[in-house]
Amino acid sequence: MNLLLTIRVAFRALGKNKLRAGLTVLGVVIGIAAVTTMVSIGESAGAYVQGQLQGLGTNVIIVQPGTGQSGGVREANLPTLTAKDAQAIVAECAAVLAVTPLVGTGGQAIYGNVNWKPKEMWGVGADYLVVRNWPLRGGVFFTERDVTAASRVCIIGHTVATKLFQTSDPLLQTIRIKNIPLVVIGVLDRKGANMVGQDQDDIIVIPYTTVKQRLQGSAFDNVNAIMVSARTQQQMAEAESQINQLLLERHRINPGELPDFRVQSMTEIANIMAIVTGTITMLLSAIASISLLVGGVGIMNIMLVSVTERTREIGIRMAVGARARDILRQFLVEAVLLSAIGGVVGVALGIGASAGITAIINKFSPGAEWPVVISIPAATVALLFAAAVGMIFGYYPARRASKLDPIEALRYE
Repeated sequence: MNLLLTIRVAFRALGKNKLRAGLTVLGVVIGIAAVTTMVSIGESAGAYVQGQLQGLGTNVIIVQPGTGQSGGVREANLPTLTAKDAQAIVAECAAVLAVTPLVGTGGQAIYGNVNWKPKEMWGVGADYLVVRNWPLRGGVFFTERDVTAASRVCIIGHTVATKLFQTSDPLLQTIRIKNIPLVVIGVLDRKGANMVGQDQDDIIVIPYTTVKQRLQGSAFDNVNAIMVSARTQQQMAEAESQINQLLLERHRINPGELPDFRVQSMTEIANIMAIVTGTITMLLSAIASISLLVGGVGIMNIMLVSVTERTREIGIRMAVGARARDILRQFLVEAVLLSAIGGVVGVALGIGASAGITAIINKFSPGAEWPVVISIPAATVALLFAAAVGMIFGYYPARRASKLDPIEALRYE
């Protein structure tokens, strides 16, 4: 009996009891759908996290002040970084594309009789947009001349523009922060919420010299952090090494001494997040795959029942010349067909479920924009696994059928 004829006979045998076959397939469908959905959702979460990290800037490296210790107790960040460090980094580190100092501040932004307190207010350098890879929706960004002169200008995010100006044009309007008038010369393009749900557009950026001298009244040159953009993704490690070496020399840190700064790249954070999301996806998939084993046990039970019901049929086939391996192949093909049908239906349901769950997350999570990711490798592995389940759990009933004695089988009632 050739394979094509075997498959036709298998379909005919399964079609005689459609309800039982359908219920058997259901276990495999649930298992495959669960695995496909879990892996796809996990990859979607990973893609969302990576996109959010990329949204922080292009090839970003963060330089932060070190923390001091007193009596073995770690204290707050020390004011060890300066704007001159930032200028030295961009001038002397060949792998660095752009740098911006960061000086944090806060306060109410007032326009007319409307006021709003942004979640973020930063003093930055002229290359902030390059480092953050953040285009303007309108207007212009301030220049190095504005930074040097501590000009009273600012750039606002989409949320701030909406809260303060409603539908009117904010460009060249004057707002007040701590009674200091600042002219709005640009509006940042909309970014939406980050991975923790914080509105990235609720921000005002100002020349860091303006923040230090006019808002804080400080004559010191220290900054809260320095944000650096490497020239390429491949030069991230090189840029990080160059920054470390330069700052060790500038801060006169001797060999063996702890540096008074910390250098961390987004690549490290991205790798950690990838490991976390990957581990969670694997755990969820492992839990979901248990249902596949349940489906396999269901196939085995149904095939054993089928062997018992068709004992006389098996005897007749053997009497007219069917060999043991023909009987084995016949029942094995039926088991594989059951699992394969369940696999195809399960993958289709898994794809639909992952798209639906992603849409629900985006609808009910403010600012979330999870991409719809369909894991083709996961779907392929799920289909192969389904076929393997059919073969493994179908082998025992098929072998039992092939070992029946023809005479005893013909006598079976």
